[in-house]
Amino acid sequence: MSQLNIAVVVGSLRKDSFNKKLASALAKLAPSEVVFKSLRIDDLPLYNQDDDAHQADTVQRLKSDIGAAQGLLFVTPEYNRSIPGVLKNAIDHASRPYGKNAWAGKPAGVIGASVGAIGTALAQQHLRNVLAYLDVPTLGQPEAFIHAKEGLFDADGSIGPASREFLQSWMDKYVAWVKKFA
Repeated sequence: MSQLNIAVVVGSLRKDSFNKKLASALAKLAPSEVVFKSLRIDDLPLYNQDDDAHQADTVQRLKSDIGAAQGLLFVTPEYNRSIPGVLKNAIDHASRPYGKNAWAGKPAGVIGASVGAIGTALAQQHLRNVLAYLDVPTLGQPEAFIHAKEGLFDADGSIGPASREFLQSWMDKYVAWVKKFA
């Protein structure tokens, strides 16, 4: 099989983000032909429809990176029971101007980690609603609301033993989902 390129969008800017760690650890569970590229969203201007006709270079870079991918992986924290503003800003930029939606048709997985017991369940639901509108086919099952607690990651940053089987199964289903569309 040829290489499968996945664009990874982490909805956190924090240096020691659980979700950045989760994205890196998930990549280790994927088959060798799957290549993950983290998309940069921290340098995007705030979305303003007045700028649609002349999108910033950073926005054009984001859209180009999405265009080069066969699949999307959203790894999001939950802020105030929803997705972080930086993630929504990136989604809005890449979906505009109207009719130039870079996300459309790209199969996606949605996952996230939080110190809360329900993980990122509400943020993921909000994100799924947005992605449905943007014509992004999203893996429905299994859902993965990861509780970021001691042992989630082992010493080398991989998924720890208590969660490895579940997240390996999630990754296997995610890769199969993307391959259905590739």
